[in-house]
Amino acid sequence: MEKNKVVIVRYCEIHLKGKNRGYFERVFMNNMEKALHGIRHEIRRPSGRYLVENFDESRTDEIVERLRRVFGTHTLSVGYKVPAEMGAIWDAVLAVAPQSGTFKVQSNRADKHFPLHSMQLNAEVGGRLLAERPQLRVDVHAPQNTVNIDIREDGEALVFCDLVKGAGGMPVGTSGKGLLLLSGGIDSPVAGHMIAKRGMTISGLHFHSYPYTNMQAREKVEDLARILARYTGGLELYVVRVTHIQEAIHKHCPEEMMVTLLRRFMMRIAEHQAEACGAQCIITGESLGQVASQTIEGMTSSNAVVRTMPVLRPLVGFDKTEIVARAREIGTFETSILPYEDCCTVFLPKHPLIRPDLRKVELAESHLDIDALLEEAYASLETVSIR
Repeated sequence: MEKNKVVIVRYCEIHLKGKNRGYFERVFMNNMEKALHGIRHEIRRPSGRYLVENFDESRTDEIVERLRRVFGTHTLSVGYKVPAEMGAIWDAVLAVAPQSGTFKVQSNRADKHFPLHSMQLNAEVGGRLLAERPQLRVDVHAPQNTVNIDIREDGEALVFCDLVKGAGGMPVGTSGKGLLLLSGGIDSPVAGHMIAKRGMTISGLHFHSYPYTNMQAREKVEDLARILARYTGGLELYVVRVTHIQEAIHKHCPEEMMVTLLRRFMMRIAEHQAEACGAQCIITGESLGQVASQTIEGMTSSNAVVRTMPVLRPLVGFDKTEIVARAREIGTFETSILPYEDCCTVFLPKHPLIRPDLRKVELAESHLDIDALLEEAYASLETVSIR
C-alpha cells in the first residue's frame, strides 16, 4: 500500500504565544523554507506541527540536518503519512519499527471516529509486531524504541519512531535585531548563537588590523559567520579596519591602557554601525573575569561610550569550559582555534590594565583625535553577505 515519507517538525515555545501565535508560526515556517532552499519540497501546517513532504527521499538526512538547526524547532521525526485505516498503518509500522531490542507502541487518537481507542491500538499493533518479529521485546517503561501512531482528524495517520532533537528557542526574526562583535575566538560565535536562539536577527561586526593581521584571519571570521548563518538563515558581516586607532593609542597613551581604549573605540564604532543597519543592541562574547579587559571595571569603561542602546553579554556568567562545550556543540570550535591572530593581539601590553579608573581612561583618551579616528574607521567599512 502506498505510503508517503514525511519529516514531522514540532516547535518549542510558540504554543505559549496566545493571540500572537500565528505570527510566530509564519516566521518559523519562512525560516524553514530558507533552510531548505535548493531542495524540492512542500511544507504543510496541520494543527500543532509541520509536515515536510513531496521531497526526494535520497535527501531525507540532509533535510533533517538543515531543519534541526532552525531555531524554534523542538524535535523532528522521519515517518510516513498514510490513510487512517489499519492496513495502511500496519504497513507504515513495519517500515519504521526496529528489527530487535525493546519497544513500546504509543498512540494518539485525535479522530475519535477511528474504531480503536489508543490502548486498543497499542495492544493490536504491539501484538502484531511481536508475532512478526520475535527478536523484539516489550518494555513500556524504558524502551529502546517507541513506535508512534498519530491518528489525525483529517483521515490521515502519521507513523514514526525516532525523535531528533532540534535547536530549540524562538524563530529568528521575532525578537528584534542585534549587532554581534564577531572576533576569531571561541566566545563571540557562541554569544551570537545564544542570542539568535532567543529569536533575534543578528549581523556581525569584525575588526581587523591589516597589515598586522593577515587575510587568513579575516577568512576565519567569515567561516565562523557561515557556520552561524546555518542557524540564523544568513547574516550581514561588516568588516572595519582599526589599525590606525591602535597605532594612535600606542603612540599617545599609556601602554597598559591599549586594550581598554581600543575596546572603547570598538563600542563607539559598533553603536554607529548598529544605528546604520537598524540594530537595537550590541552583543559581545565577554565573560566576567575571563581576561584583563573583562573585569566589571573594564566593562564599565567600554559601556560608558555607548549612548543609545543596551549591550548584551550572554556569556557573562559562563566559565571557559562551558563556552567551549557550546562551541563544540554548534560546530564553531574547530574553526575558532585555528592559529590566526585577531586585532586584539596587536600591540598587546605585557601588563594590561585590569581595573581601569574611568576618569584616568578619559584623561588618556583626551590625547587622541577621537572624531578623526572614528571617521577613518567608518570609511573603511566593507560588507560581506553570508547566506
